[in-house]
Amino acid sequence: MSISLNNRPNRSQLQRYWELLHVLVEKNLKGRYRGSFLGVFWSLLNPLMMTVIYAAVLGTAFASYYDNSIVNYILAAFTGLVTMHFFAASTSQAMSSVVANGSLLNKISLPVSVFPASMITANLVQFVIATLPLLAIMTTIISGSVINAIALLFPLLALTLVSTGTGFILSALFVFFRDIPYFYEVAVYGLRIGTPVFYPADVVPEKIRPFILLNPLAQIIESIRQITLSGNLPDLSLIWGALLGGVIVCILGWLCFKSLQHQFMDLL
Repeated sequence: MSISLNNRPNRSQLQRYWELLHVLVEKNLKGRYRGSFLGVFWSLLNPLMMTVIYAAVLGTAFASYYDNSIVNYILAAFTGLVTMHFFAASTSQAMSSVVANGSLLNKISLPVSVFPASMITANLVQFVIATLPLLAIMTTIISGSVINAIALLFPLLALTLVSTGTGFILSALFVFFRDIPYFYEVAVYGLRIGTPVFYPADVVPEKIRPFILLNPLAQIIESIRQITLSGNLPDLSLIWGALLGGVIVCILGWLCFKSLQHQFMDLL
């Protein structure tokens, strides 16, 4: 990987970090979709296919929770699936990012955190280009309000914060435990089942529902669904809950990463 950064003393650390992040994100996206006809829009394939499958199997059963409309269920399932797909893909890629660049880190002094951050950012760029416009169009048509379409940015910010914090934790742990991906695959599967991704939160028994909603991803999905499908103005309590969960996870992830970072070079 060729990285050309100006190391002039008057250039701030933050600016150098941003430049490196830009280089890594551009390299990631170009390498991922080089020669691809649809480019970043391939990221929609998995959520769309899964939406069709869930609609065919569960659409009739869950339509009653969405005004007896299978179309509304399809839209609800799609919002949950794109959210979970972003989280799973970005955090899985961030997990191996530090180890994958170990040889580079042994040669050049670089901020280690930029590697998991670049994976999250690359997936965010992909999401903003391919998925967000579709969600915004859905929201504007259903709610009839541009305010709701703009409000989608807040749960997206929360999703980015949750993914970043989780990515930091996973990338740090992967340096020490190389079998983490096997456990994480099971954990992601459990998250898909335990989070209202393809089913409405209302089907969960009331005694269990508060525990389900402690999951930051559940708060994010519920916020996106409320903004997109309810036809009402954005629910600020859902937005604040999603953002609070995102901030907490991101801070915990950053603290975990920084506390372990001094041991990385001995293991890379």
